[in-house]
Amino acid sequence: MKLKLQKPLVVFDLETTGLDLVKDRIIQISFIKVYPSGMEERGNYLINPECAIKPEITELTGITNDDVKTAPTFKQLAQKLNDTFRGCDFAGFNSNHFDIPLLAEEFLRAGIDFDFARCRLVDAQTIFHKMERRNLAAAYKFYCGRKMEEDFTAHRADEDTEATWRILQAELDYYTEEHQRELGEDPEGRTLPNDVQALADFSRVNNNVDFAGRIVWGEAKDARGNTILDKDGQPVMTEYFNFGKHKGKTVSDVLRFDPGYFAWVMGGDFTYNTKQVLTRIRLREAQK
Repeated sequence: MKLKLQKPLVVFDLETTGLDLVKDRIIQISFIKVYPSGMEERGNYLINPECAIKPEITELTGITNDDVKTAPTFKQLAQKLNDTFRGCDFAGFNSNHFDIPLLAEEFLRAGIDFDFARCRLVDAQTIFHKMERRNLAAAYKFYCGRKMEEDFTAHRADEDTEATWRILQAELDYYTEEHQRELGEDPEGRTLPNDVQALADFSRVNNNVDFAGRIVWGEAKDARGNTILDKDGQPVMTEYFNFGKHKGKTVSDVLRFDPGYFAWVMGGDFTYNTKQVLTRIRLREAQK
């Protein structure tokens, strides 16, 4: 089924030097930029991580230190990627947990403030797990009816990107009322809306403000501990620290009674994204 788009959707995948958001780097980025007209634009780049690729990563991805030796660094590609991705929504497989946070870090390291908070983020893995509870190869077999190894080389970003885009489209076909009835299923709770915002909402599995989950959303409380409601009777949400000595306290309160905590976080071993989010909250509070 063709996904209904109001703006371009970037379906993408990364290969990296590891899984640490602070220390590891991208070695390959591949994407399919899908326009509302249905036109597709593809990009695939090997990236010099400016550090050695460990043997186990080479074994997993097939990408060697020689492969990236003359490749551009992310900083050299960052402006081009920023121009390509500006105004887009994003989709991937496990992307909301890892690929988006790491891509945000790489942009910030390159001096580009790419605000993913303005983007709708669709995670085909989350949809798969919520609907069927299972990895990329299993999803491909389930939704596309073929084994990954029949069509793709494993652990290459360009091939995983192509598989993810096929899975996302197949998920839309699979979870229609008509198809669920054909399967003998009750379609109640077994259908997916053909809408990027709804899919992004469905892909969200946490209440993180920053990607690392150091700051989270929670209901605002008054002095008596009662939930504050807005004019529509809905809870007002505010940011809370989710770590350290101020865990469970609102960020605004901590910034007010322990201003040195901000400097400690900014100088600590936290992701650029966490520091960016905290800085935005501090600037907002200072303007009140």
